[in-house]
Amino acid sequence: MSEIKKIKEQYTSKLDELLDQNKLNIIKTELFGKNGIISTRFKQLGSINEKERKSYATELNLLKNELQELISKKNEEIQNEEINKKLNNDKIDVTLPGRSYFAGKIHPVSQVIDEVTSIFSEIGFSVEEGPDIENEYYNFSALNTPDNHPARDMHDTFYLEHSKDLLLRTHTSPVQIRTMLKGKPPFKIIAPGRTYRHDSDQTHSPMFHQLEGLHIDKNINMGHLKGCLYYFVKKFFEVDKVKIRFRPSHFPFTEPSAEVDIGYKIQDGKIKIGEGDKWLEILGCGMVHPNVLKNAKVNPKQFQGYAFGVGIDRLAMLKYGINDLRAFFESDIRWLEFYGFDPLDIPTNYRGLSR
Repeated sequence: MSEIKKIKEQYTSKLDELLDQNKLNIIKTELFGKNGIISTRFKQLGSINEKERKSYATELNLLKNELQELISKKNEEIQNEEINKKLNNDKIDVTLPGRSYFAGKIHPVSQVIDEVTSIFSEIGFSVEEGPDIENEYYNFSALNTPDNHPARDMHDTFYLEHSKDLLLRTHTSPVQIRTMLKGKPPFKIIAPGRTYRHDSDQTHSPMFHQLEGLHIDKNINMGHLKGCLYYFVKKFFEVDKVKIRFRPSHFPFTEPSAEVDIGYKIQDGKIKIGEGDKWLEILGCGMVHPNVLKNAKVNPKQFQGYAFGVGIDRLAMLKYGINDLRAFFESDIRWLEFYGFDPLDIPTNYRGLSR
């Protein structure tokens, strides 16, 4: 019996038992907590044989969705049972006003991180994490950023007080270096997380979310990068056909470097991805610079690969028609009620810019 089937049978059986809210929460943590069984399996995808990785990731995603649905149903049963028990045991004052009920919502950023992670896990990427507080070496030097690069200046980077070396990371790229230094190639990872830059307007925030991707192996080329990003865009925006173009650009850590645009048009006040003759920039990418590989103790004569970085908040804005990035961090319950998602909600259509 496969590992996934064992997990499914074990926890399906547990969820069939008579449970109270506390026991259900324990099961939920065992499965989906930071070090839970399902969460850990997603992080270990990179160690699985490449031929088996895709089918394993698909089965794991199906198991995750099935167990989440079972937990949701069990939670509803327990709550209904508690209500019925109180109704039978308590005296009811029918003159009292009804109690208001508010169901929480999943933030669009959390929703998009989950969507993107599921998409990349199905093509063999595992998830890696790194600290928000970095040092200059991991954040800049190891990534081939020159000492006089503008990004190092105080007006762009948040340095910690009384420290010339510690800072709030400006991108999730340091996770690349940390991952390569602690292991041996091949590497195939994504790294979602918070990042920080001194910038604030309608489309920029001092804190935002970014996802980094890295694939290092023998004989990896730009064709693999293009195929990977085409697959991602098609899956994420849920369009069968999508126009993508690569424009030459420059990043210190990749060579050659490119920015990726997707085709779109505005129709009835909504943005239609994959149609029209307009172009929208969504991410930066390129082949990992040999100096970065050397700094990470990887031999560039034997291994090469690609990297890409995309703004998670920007993806959420595009897919779900959110006009102002600053609203993501204002903690407005009314905003979250409108743009948030019910637990286990799987959106099938984006709302468009008119919303």
